[in-house]
Amino acid sequence: MAFPKDFIWGGAVAANQIEGAWNEDGKGPDLSDAVVGIHGVPDLKWNHKTLRWELDLKPGKVYLCHEAIDFYHRFREDIRLLAGMGLKALRISIAWSRIYPTGAEEAPNEKGLKFYDDLLDTLLENKIEPIVTLSHYETPLHLATEYGGWKNRKLLEYWERYIKTIFDRYQGKVRYWITFNEVNNIYKMPYAVAALVNTAPSDFTNPLEGICLKDIYQASHHMLVGTALAVKYGHEKMPEAKIGGMLSLSACATYPCTCRPEDVFGTLQFRRRSLFFGDVMCYGEYPAYMDRIWKEENCEPERSPEDLQLIKENTVDFLSFSYYRSAVYQTGYGMKEDTGGAIGPVNPYLKGCTPKPWSWPVDPIGLRYVCNELTDRYHLPLLVAENGIGLDEEPDEQGQIQDNARKEYVREHLTQLKEAVKDGCKILGYLYWGPIDIVSAGTGEMKKRYGFIYVDRHNDGTGTLERKIKESYWYYKRIIETNGGVLG
Repeated sequence: MAFPKDFIWGGAVAANQIEGAWNEDGKGPDLSDAVVGIHGVPDLKWNHKTLRWELDLKPGKVYLCHEAIDFYHRFREDIRLLAGMGLKALRISIAWSRIYPTGAEEAPNEKGLKFYDDLLDTLLENKIEPIVTLSHYETPLHLATEYGGWKNRKLLEYWERYIKTIFDRYQGKVRYWITFNEVNNIYKMPYAVAALVNTAPSDFTNPLEGICLKDIYQASHHMLVGTALAVKYGHEKMPEAKIGGMLSLSACATYPCTCRPEDVFGTLQFRRRSLFFGDVMCYGEYPAYMDRIWKEENCEPERSPEDLQLIKENTVDFLSFSYYRSAVYQTGYGMKEDTGGAIGPVNPYLKGCTPKPWSWPVDPIGLRYVCNELTDRYHLPLLVAENGIGLDEEPDEQGQIQDNARKEYVREHLTQLKEAVKDGCKILGYLYWGPIDIVSAGTGEMKKRYGFIYVDRHNDGTGTLERKIKESYWYYKRIIETNGGVLG
């Protein structure tokens, strides 16, 4: 068999993109509640009396994540639909501000804890294994406006309280835990990833103005310490549990534009921006190449001996990652990045892109490449925690959704994942991103649909929220039933 008999076939979602109920049952606002699309500027205003940023929602503006697809009230129905597809696992996240509304409370919000009790129990009743991300772009907004986010060491105190609460409450229900979602995305999305805002602004209209590399690397260090704390406390409370890190590694599949040495070495340096996080989490120490970067950019973070010892003693059990597309690096081009990965010159050897308006290049072999790279580098089990395709689609006159492009995308990527398994990569499982339509993190819209299940909600906030099964639902069901055998 190409895939192991215990291979985890599943899907992945995030609380901020699916739950809704953004201010119900004691939940406080989190980072996503203040912004439409995580690349945007959050809707905050400076209070000159308190000298703090505060939430400033714009009248008439549609914040789709506030209701999302109403999973908070409909999760039992949705889980039944996912179970009907044969899904063996679902990656979810816990909204930190549903447990600690500001992040700074002494005691947790019982209604929030009860919701996740019910959600986890419903998953287990339907024979779907929960895989839980502790923080998926959902830091309580108060921790950003009060402390400036993860650049402030104070957040480790609140993080420690939060994760101990979660591990105490849900031990025995969850086998696989992920700490921070795509922590290496901090370069391009410092607000979403690390809650970074400027608490002493010179520009009182933009809370992101003034965020520098020093802030980014200091926040990164604190989050890496936070990962080590989660590993430490997770293993103490649940010796059988596996605690993993999570990175966005589409950029790992970045190829030199030419064999020109500058392009080749530039590609190496570009890829290191992401891989250094894996080096710390998996090896337990900072790689030597970071010393030069920090020195030349004058941005070395403060790191105590106790921090470094904690990181050394508490490395992750597995590495999970997202992969959507590859990229090309060319010296002097000016690489860009978004939620899907890096953006460089067009690769003429790829056969096509995802449909407009997003037009992401499709490179299934890139997934195999990344799996082999990570296996050679870390010698750890791997989990494909996100992979999928966003399409602009609506039901036809018969109410059907013929999403052949999605079936082809899944087939091609899983075919290459099968090759990676044959290569010797230990792949724990494959979690398709967004098995039900959710709000896009990158663009803040419903139009970009990933799901095997359609949700009738639109960019203007209208829609019945009715669920419809797409053709790809049955295709993924067949893949799961045959453990990938249908791939040929």
